[in-house]
This record gives sequence, structure tokens and C-alpha cells, in this order.
Amino acid sequence: MTDSPRLPDSRMIPGLRSRDAWSTAHRPGSAAAGPAEAGDAFVRPFIVTGGRTEPRQGGLRVDTLVRARPAAADSELEFERLSIVRLCAERALSVAEVAVGIGVPLGVARILIADLIAEDLLDHQESTALSGHAIERIRDLVRAL
Repeated sequence: MTDSPRLPDSRMIPGLRSRDAWSTAHRPGSAAAGPAEAGDAFVRPFIVTGGRTEPRQGGLRVDTLVRARPAAADSELEFERLSIVRLCAERALSVAEVAVGIGVPLGVARILIADLIAEDLLDHQESTALSGHAIERIRDLVRAL
């Protein structure tokens, strides 16, 4: 086993071009190892969800469609919650589309959307289950990759 620290995969961290950049930026005493720059907008997911890892109201699937209620436009929301309401005001979007639209992990989006549904700011509609044929077709397409 080696004593060198285990470095993150550069594909998992936006803006990180190589492992060398991580090592250089996070070396003790390095100027870059200090607080984030003012232009850096990264917020840890557990801060956004208040430390929760599961939604209070379960049952939201990735393909569940959500749409903002008219009353949501008048409510006082901030940050990601406001972004979700704005995204879903024009048309219904899936939970996965909302996650991509506001730039958060899927789990974080599920928690925020479940909170907005519980507050009656979003309507949701479960999609119908896939047929056996559709599932087999997806499986075949994934295998072909």
C-alpha cells in the first residue's frame, strides 16, 4: 500500500483538468488551498437539503412529472427552490430534467421537489409503468453499448 493520498477522479469535479491540478491546489501552504474564490458557486449538497438524504415524502421516481402551481409564483422562495418553481412554471418536467436544469444531483432534486409538493407549490403526476417490451428494448440497447 502507498502512503500518498488518494486523489479524486478529475471527471467527477467540474473545472478540474487533471490530478496534478488537484495536488498543486491542495498542497498545505498553497494559496489555492484557502477559501474558495468569490466567483466559485459550489455548495455542498447536504447544505442545500439541510442534511437530509431522503425526502420526507417518498415515492418520487426519476420520471415523475412536476409542474408549478399558480400560487407558487407569489411565494417567497430562495435559491434552488425558486429555480425549480421557475423551471416548472411553463411546462411539466421530469424530476431528472429538473435536476439537470438547476445543476444539482438527482437525490438533492428529489428532496427539494418533495418539499415543494408537501408545501402545495408543485403538482406531480406519476408516469405509467413501462411495458415488458419497452424494458427488453432498453436492455438490448444498453447491451449494444
